[in-house]
Amino acid sequence: MEANNQKLKISFLGTGTSTGVPQIGCKCKVCQSADERDNRLRASVLIERGKDRILIDAGPDLRAQLLKAGVNGLTGVLITHEHYDHVGGLDDIRPLGETAIYAEKRVLEHIRKVMPYCFAEKLYPGVPRIVLCPVEKSVFRVGDTAVQPFRVFHAKLPVLGYRIDNVAYITDLKTIPDSSLEQLAGLDVLVLNALRIDEHISHISLSEAIELALKIGAKRTYFTHFSHDLGLHAEVQKKLPENIFLAWDGLILEV
Repeated sequence: MEANNQKLKISFLGTGTSTGVPQIGCKCKVCQSADERDNRLRASVLIERGKDRILIDAGPDLRAQLLKAGVNGLTGVLITHEHYDHVGGLDDIRPLGETAIYAEKRVLEHIRKVMPYCFAEKLYPGVPRIVLCPVEKSVFRVGDTAVQPFRVFHAKLPVLGYRIDNVAYITDLKTIPDSSLEQLAGLDVLVLNALRIDEHISHISLSEAIELALKIGAKRTYFTHFSHDLGLHAEVQKKLPENIFLAWDGLILEV
């Protein structure tokens, strides 16, 4: 990818899995924790460079996340896949004006199906103004920012990861092809899912995430998309290798 000397600002809007943390009705030590880092909305990040404001995923907590982050406009939204915890908040972008949504054609068709009122011949006043932009395998631009998509798999479901300069964001990964690993060389920051301690059918566990992070070899790795089964933030962080960290809601990085 082409070099760009402008710094990236990465804001973690949410670092939880589909149920969030605390999970409704749960009385475990994580869900009852007083540590704000254990309170996790559904996974999403905002990447900023210059005038560009790029959101990755738009889960059902999006309204609260954008309000807290003070977001009043987006250059575009990158969608990793069509599961509800990654697209369920798209209606909340309606005050932001016309917004480009970037995703694979399969995912865009899902959005069109579940939000038909946004694509009717005669639009009801106030509906979100969404422009659907198909993502192919090649680099594309969101505003002035070059974005490299790459393939990972969520069990058997194809999911897109995204690389911007030397930062890569991956969520809901279970397996990754060698061809995608090649696209992740030389990273300054890797963001990677790590659901829980025990193995899962469609997500990598904490130990699997550590193994993959060490294999990719980014200068710094931040885990995200946690369930309450991961454990307390403060306790888990102490057990992680050097330069591998648990992200939390509200964490801001500059790269």
